[in-house]
Amino acid sequence: MPELPEVEVVRRGLQRWISGRTIAEVRVLHPRAVRRHPAGAEDFAARLNGHSVGIVRRRGKYLWLPLGATGTSVLGHLGMSGQLLVQPEGTADERHLRVRVRFDDTIGTELRFVDQRTFGGLSLHENTPDGIPDVIAHIARDPLDPAFDDAAFITALRLRRTTVKRALLDQTLISGVGNIYADEALWRAKLHYERPTASLTRPRAAELLQHARDVMNAALAEGGTSFDSLYVNVNGESGYFDRSLDAYGREDEPCRRCGTPIRRRPWMNRSSYFCPRCQRPPKA
Repeated sequence: MPELPEVEVVRRGLQRWISGRTIAEVRVLHPRAVRRHPAGAEDFAARLNGHSVGIVRRRGKYLWLPLGATGTSVLGHLGMSGQLLVQPEGTADERHLRVRVRFDDTIGTELRFVDQRTFGGLSLHENTPDGIPDVIAHIARDPLDPAFDDAAFITALRLRRTTVKRALLDQTLISGVGNIYADEALWRAKLHYERPTASLTRPRAAELLQHARDVMNAALAEGGTSFDSLYVNVNGESGYFDRSLDAYGREDEPCRRCGTPIRRRPWMNRSSYFCPRCQRPPKA
């Protein structure tokens, strides 16, 4: 599933290509793509028509398109395979095209939501006074947000009675971090994924936070991480940060620090990748 860097790459593309444009027509080609809009596909399409797209925003793994002065936004979640593509009008439809958005200008491009597995979707929501769709108002800020409070995060992290990777994936504590970047940040910090959060000193917690921020900035600079063709930016191009991963997906490959083979362990219906020498498990 796309994490913060991948979603931010898409957000930047949408900001460049569709912000400020007015929606002329919306066609929902598969109702599951707007299943989180209870009033249905026709209502979803009708409520978007005639409104201009504001500054495209993101929090964690979610992005949204504010609609003029309506106090509402189109919330997008890419799920496992969702793609928001800006395509020239007349380009052949993608096999899994779910929603098409046309604009009332002469630029000649349209927005398409493509989703092979239909786990993602688009929905329309009221905004909070801060301009955030109300359904995601509970999600914490992410570490690339200028308003992210490092000190408050470190305090909250150390007060949690959990393990460090679980805490990193808790979107109410810190958003945008998923399985890939959690493993990468923990490798950089030389912390085992089962390390209790209460055992972290403030300097160690601050170091972990900085590693999470650094690895996501590095991934963002390379267009995100793509393991297959399902994650692409708005122009259909894949990121290439997978070539720079130090832990995730590198089972049996040598650790780039010490040469010990990277191990993979099942973890919460996922996998955790770590170096058994650099990231020693906590004592029982």
